[in-house]
Amino acid sequence: MAEQPAAAGAYQAHFRVWRGDTDGGSLSDFTVEVHEGEVVLDIIHRLQATQAPDLAVRWNCKAGKCGSCSAEINGRPRLMCMTRMSVFDRTETITVTPMRAFPVVRDLVTDVSFNYAKAREIPAFVPPPELGPGEYRMRQEDVGRSQEFRKCIECFLCQDTCHVVRDHEENKAAFAGPRFLMRIAELDMHPLDAASESGVDRKRTAQDEHGLGYCNITKCCTEVCPEHIKITDNALIPLKERAADRKYDPLVWLGNKIRRRTE
Repeated sequence: MAEQPAAAGAYQAHFRVWRGDTDGGSLSDFTVEVHEGEVVLDIIHRLQATQAPDLAVRWNCKAGKCGSCSAEINGRPRLMCMTRMSVFDRTETITVTPMRAFPVVRDLVTDVSFNYAKAREIPAFVPPPELGPGEYRMRQEDVGRSQEFRKCIECFLCQDTCHVVRDHEENKAAFAGPRFLMRIAELDMHPLDAASESGVDRKRTAQDEHGLGYCNITKCCTEVCPEHIKITDNALIPLKERAADRKYDPLVWLGNKIRRRTE
């Protein structure tokens, strides 16, 4: 079969892709054709079609909304479907590796079950007992505060880049990571959340059970978020401030004492 001519504007790129499984692996070199307008995931698919049919990669929507194709591209956590080839120099070697913070299943696929376990540890929204369905009322500014956090697609890039998770395996048991501390902050900001009435103190649990104190607000989670959520500034820092007020502010402490006596 005759070789197909290269498309207009196409060029040859040098890729290094991690191949391996739970027992170990290494980087494999490939030279692959790139067409105008393509993203890294397109090139990975071309490698599967032409040179490495057993290459494992997780993906779904190819539109930056499912969070499935997370990987590290030249050492930076990114979505492969949202990383355009045009951002790289044509002579540059592009290295694609699995997310480093999580165990490798095979090739570019990692086991992210750590994140689902952390999600289950966070108590869900508690509706106010005095209101029935359809009776909830919120001001628009209250809706807007937490709406930003609802844009999260759970790609877990923030979890991957957080050095508390990434570089210290021993911290994983005690630290929820930025994605789920953001979830706690969202619920704590919600004006209708009645968790405190059911005995759940979200600020205390964030500090004592989910490792809020481990976060030293380096903003690396914000920098890699494909939805541009200001995780550090709008969720983690305000949550830290409220947790510190609850624990150390003498006026807050006194107010809590008085409130308990009058209940």
